[in-house]
Amino acid sequence: MKKILLNIGLMILGAFIIGWIAMMWLDVWTRHDDTITVPSVKSMTFESASILLADDGLVAVLADSVYDKTTRPGTVIEQNPKVGTVVKEGREIFLTINAFSPKMVTIPTLTDISLRQARSILEGLEIKNIVEKRVPSDFHDLVLGVYYKGHRLSAGARVPVNATVELEVGEGVAETMESDSIVADSSDEQIGLLE
Repeated sequence: MKKILLNIGLMILGAFIIGWIAMMWLDVWTRHDDTITVPSVKSMTFESASILLADDGLVAVLADSVYDKTTRPGTVIEQNPKVGTVVKEGREIFLTINAFSPKMVTIPTLTDISLRQARSILEGLEIKNIVEKRVPSDFHDLVLGVYYKGHRLSAGARVPVNATVELEVGEGVAETMESDSIVADSSDEQIGLLE
């Protein structure tokens, strides 16, 4: 019985020693106490931010760009992980910079469709500056042409997302003229029947 208890005790002691060695090795392997606090790189150029992060043992990654006309082009406007986050050496810091020019979008075919549909398509492309120009036409609210800076656009043309797009829209035939002509036609027919 003593031998069995001695063997069980040695196994428990061995398990504790193996567990302790594994934990110590895990701390060394994961660099448990070796951390870096993420610095702020907002408003810096991407190149300057990359150098600063590299000096701290971090890696700058250009994740995205957006266009904001109120911010200097090429500067960092967002970072992930955020400032003050504790990370390990070699961690990638994803940066979003302000683009040098607005995003370009391709204009699809917008003629011969309704004004409402054309507006919906343009807003889906993130074009917010839409101007209407009414022109004489047989069709009410039908898009007859698309213009940017006075030039007619065809399908496939590329414009900046902040462009002002002008839609040439048909006024349609006035309803009063149509109803007057119907009344005149019916009165002529009644006169003919009376004679």
